[in-house]
Amino acid sequence: MSHSYASEYPPGVQVDEGIKAFFEEFYKTSDTPDAHDKYADSFTDGAVLVMASKRVQGRDEILELRKGLWTAVASRLHTAVKIFPFGAASTEVMLYGTVAYTLKDGRKAAVGLVFPRGERRVGEERLCGNGR
Repeated sequence: MSHSYASEYPPGVQVDEGIKAFFEEFYKTSDTPDAHDKYADSFTDGAVLVMASKRVQGRDEILELRKGLWTAVASRLHTAVKIFPFGAASTEVMLYGTVAYTLKDGRKAAVGLVFPRGERRVGEERLCGNGR
């Protein structure tokens, strides 16, 4: 069975197709080992990105973090299970899902994924991570 990057959305809530397409492409890019620049380009210039205890801001720091995320990882597979917009026509969302890793030493791991708040800027295909 092939993997789908499509997410579930709450019933009765209209979600901008651009938001759906953005997150599908974002997680495909996240799972592509050599797509560092494309990953960093997914964020606005001053975006804040927090992963576990690491907090970075701006494209250069996001790019450095991204490269470091692949040093011990052979592959990863994100599944954005559900995306919750903050109301009708909102460009701000929260999502939860999982990410499965295969490390370069052969070990495997999986962790929960929570994207607490992010905003896809209207008219832009980039993410404004606000670090909240």
